[in-house]
Amino acid sequence: MTELAELTTFRVGGPAREFATATDEDQLIRTVAAADDAGTPVLLIGGGSNLLIGDRGFDGLAIRIATTGDTSEVDSCSGAMVTVAAGESWDAFVARTVDRGWSGLEALSGIPGSVGATPIQNVGAYGAEVAQTIARVRTYDRQQKKITTFTGAECDFSYRHSRFKAHPGRWVVLSVTFQLPLGELSAPVRYRELADRLGVEIGCRAPAPAVRTAVLALRGGKGMVLDADDHDTWSAGSFFTNPIVEASVAASLPDSAPRFPQTDGRVKLSAAWLIQNAGFDKGYGNSAASLSTKHVLALTNRGNAAAKDLLDLARQVRAGVEDRWGIRLVNEPVIIGEEL
Repeated sequence: MTELAELTTFRVGGPAREFATATDEDQLIRTVAAADDAGTPVLLIGGGSNLLIGDRGFDGLAIRIATTGDTSEVDSCSGAMVTVAAGESWDAFVARTVDRGWSGLEALSGIPGSVGATPIQNVGAYGAEVAQTIARVRTYDRQQKKITTFTGAECDFSYRHSRFKAHPGRWVVLSVTFQLPLGELSAPVRYRELADRLGVEIGCRAPAPAVRTAVLALRGGKGMVLDADDHDTWSAGSFFTNPIVEASVAASLPDSAPRFPQTDGRVKLSAAWLIQNAGFDKGYGNSAASLSTKHVLALTNRGNAAAKDLLDLARQVRAGVEDRWGIRLVNEPVIIGEEL
């Protein structure tokens, strides 16, 4: 049996009954298809940054996606069309785009995990989402047993959601194609904290390398850049998504609660504000598992936690927020083998 804890950023989780590593697309498809034909449950692992695996592990085949490589076509009008293998490191890819003078991903710097995971939950940070730049997602459809490619519009992207997340397990992401503008300037800066750090107004552009540097500094200050020596980064990043509620619910909160109106009339709230103002401060927890000492949205392994410790803390925070504000938070990481 292969212990799965070492393959996740939480560093918890029991063993897998079977384990395989896929280093190319054909091998990945063959391995998944063979398991499906045999009726063996499959767990796909990329960077392991969005997984909380239970202490009992996984009674099936865990497949580590280690496919690599990218190809690009660059045109002065359409920009760079870059196709990236699912197993590539996300942040290493973002760094390459900035170095090559392609903009659009710089605000998503420092996010752990693999490229293939980004369209599944429509990864986003600092006012940017991958949906803004994804042109195509190439997948293996386990139900139809064929390769299917979706355009960005066909991915049904919304806040931390996509068609792939809506039908978990059906599609295996093989590669992602991004369309990126050419130039040294970033996409318009949409997040106040980042704009203030850069000294620009909301909606303005800045040199993309400067945006990447600023984002890495901001994330690092919140324990959101992986560091083996910092237990605040032994996490899955933000554990709860920002809830989107009816306007009447948002209006019932104190004036100090951040609000972000949505195009459908609903309002996005800050999960961090709800948590902190329900009585959970930075560092809340115990010597095994606690909220980050830098940011209340991250649940962290203090070095010797089991999955149970993290789940107990998550349940306590979720219940406290619901009791105080009447809003039930939703976890962002995928939980394997347990229920929250």
